[in-house]
Amino acid sequence: MTTSHMNGYVTESDGGGGSGGGTDFLEEVVQRHREMAVDCPSELGARTMSVRRSAQLERIRQQQEDRRRREEEGRNRQELDLNSSMRLKKLSQNPKVGIDNPTFEQMEGQKSIYMPHYFNIFLLEDLLMSLKQVQHSLNDSQSQEDIELVLQLVQKSDFQKAFNIHNAVAHYMNRPSPPYPLTDHTQSLAQEVEVMMHNSLQKEGLELSTLLKTPHMQALMMAHDSVAEQEMQLEPHVPSVNQSETLTQWGGETVKFVRIEKAKDIPLGATVRNDMDSVVISRIVKGGAAEHSGLLHEGDEILEINGVEIRGKDVNEVFDILADMHGVLTFVLIPNAQTKPPPIKETVMHVKAHFDYDPSDDPYVPCRELGLCFQKGDILHIISQDDPNWWQAYRDGDEDNQPLAGLVPGKTFQQQREAMKQTIEEDKEPEKSGKLWCAKKNKKKRKKMQYNANKNDDFDNEEILTYEEMALYHQPANRKRPIALIGPPNCGQNELRQRLLSSEPDRFAGAVPHTTRSRRDVEVNGRDYHFVSRQAFEMDSAAGKFIESGEFEKNLYGTSTDSVRQVINTGKICLLCVHTQSLKVLRSSDLKPYIIFIAPPSQERLRALLAKDNKNPKPEELRDIIEKAREMEQNYGHLFDAAIVNTDLDKAYQELMRLINKLDTEPQWVPSSWLR
Repeated sequence: MTTSHMNGYVTESDGGGGSGGGTDFLEEVVQRHREMAVDCPSELGARTMSVRRSAQLERIRQQQEDRRRREEEGRNRQELDLNSSMRLKKLSQNPKVGIDNPTFEQMEGQKSIYMPHYFNIFLLEDLLMSLKQVQHSLNDSQSQEDIELVLQLVQKSDFQKAFNIHNAVAHYMNRPSPPYPLTDHTQSLAQEVEVMMHNSLQKEGLELSTLLKTPHMQALMMAHDSVAEQEMQLEPHVPSVNQSETLTQWGGETVKFVRIEKAKDIPLGATVRNDMDSVVISRIVKGGAAEHSGLLHEGDEILEINGVEIRGKDVNEVFDILADMHGVLTFVLIPNAQTKPPPIKETVMHVKAHFDYDPSDDPYVPCRELGLCFQKGDILHIISQDDPNWWQAYRDGDEDNQPLAGLVPGKTFQQQREAMKQTIEEDKEPEKSGKLWCAKKNKKKRKKMQYNANKNDDFDNEEILTYEEMALYHQPANRKRPIALIGPPNCGQNELRQRLLSSEPDRFAGAVPHTTRSRRDVEVNGRDYHFVSRQAFEMDSAAGKFIESGEFEKNLYGTSTDSVRQVINTGKICLLCVHTQSLKVLRSSDLKPYIIFIAPPSQERLRALLAKDNKNPKPEELRDIIEKAREMEQNYGHLFDAAIVNTDLDKAYQELMRLINKLDTEPQWVPSSWLR
């Protein structure tokens, strides 16, 4: 690893400026976490980064494009292998994450263990019935002939014998594993207990001592030790011959000799800092050789590495010394007197980022090149919260390409410094500044004038958005998530909704609205509207039963959560076009909506699209639409599940169908509060 606090080498004059205020809280964080990482992989170890746009952000976008291209290729091949879905595999590790997720229920008492190949047990009758159902649902003759060939194969005796063998093996492989042995010396332990109990002179102790002497108990313990000795030889955490530690005296101090084997493609994963003349391990990063060995600890002072004296050297010199070291590294350390016991394995927390983060623009990140870039909407897997200010995390989908965990701001730390920035900016007069923070604040003040927060309950100007805890959810086949389309006027969300309703009426439906106006002769109550009295409408509105409501020509209209639920109960997908003010009620319900933002294209393209509908908007009207979209994304983008830029209605429709179909084939990240 090869990083420093500021771009390149750590210098004494580096004060971690950038806030303009130099508050005690942020300065304390900077001073406490001035670190240099050693032996960083090349892609994380760049000494210079662009202030405006880091190379890592470019990699994020490139990886997102690669993933999108792979998804497109998968659709062209029409291959939907559910068992190969990484999200399904992750969901199978934690099967009880949904209140209506019976697919992944597991037997009580079994541990949730990830297996690359899960053995499913099927009944032959179920397989035949499924094939026949598929055959009847297919329209073209060629596909029906293919299914007929499969049916003939399934009915052959050779296939059925092989099928029975598969089920027998699957039944064996799916059995819960026996508990791992704790020791292979039960006989010697039993002898110690026997002596202690015999000397206790108590009735219970004498009975236990007599029991341990019986031949059957002795034989049982002998058999246990024989099996445990073989099992414990496979313990994966036993250090290899090239990984060891020894305590001894050196120079009048108790020191520890640590040998770690480090391959070229596996970074060491440790940061160091200067404490007077000492070089001290500051942080152990998840995923590196140091963490895997368990032999290096935070607070250990490094005296030598492979015979090279380290005490008295600057952390930048330590970086240069370790830059080309590979193979077996021998550390001479003064162990930290306050070394904590090995922590219990932490539970991974999955969060959705509600803000953009680029460590190259953050003066407070303790180790800049270890900082993890992410964008609003990215899913982060938080694997360590040992440091409450700087969590260790992986971006979803990058676990295999990212050898080391990255550093991201902790939730409380991010909230505190954002609140501090707001306080500092409020004390200043409005000014044009090149600083990123000032620019963000001025932008927010302009929004406040244009967007009346008093009329929008969901817009909290004091809310500081950081992270939202998430969990995987796979919608059941008989309970589809409602689709909510949102966007500025004239961006096509209403046209897309109508196109879905007319093209597949057996699959999509709209929620029947409520109204207080009188029923017309051609209208049917419950089909066209739910006709209610004004008093009943107002009572339901006060009780929060409406997703959105309004008044038109002295009559009240509204869409209730019960109306949406009625559509869901029929097995159809409910389509909604809602305003931003409705998102709070919609997301706080039990409906689990999937929210898609329909964004406008460029101004010229938007003019051409509207011209097809015989609309001729003025230039200022087009600018207002684009500005409104920017405001909606800025204020509510953290609530969107997906976004579609409507450059062409046909292409937007195809993308919308792709997203909706994906809900059936792949689990999606939803707020974990929805599943509690």
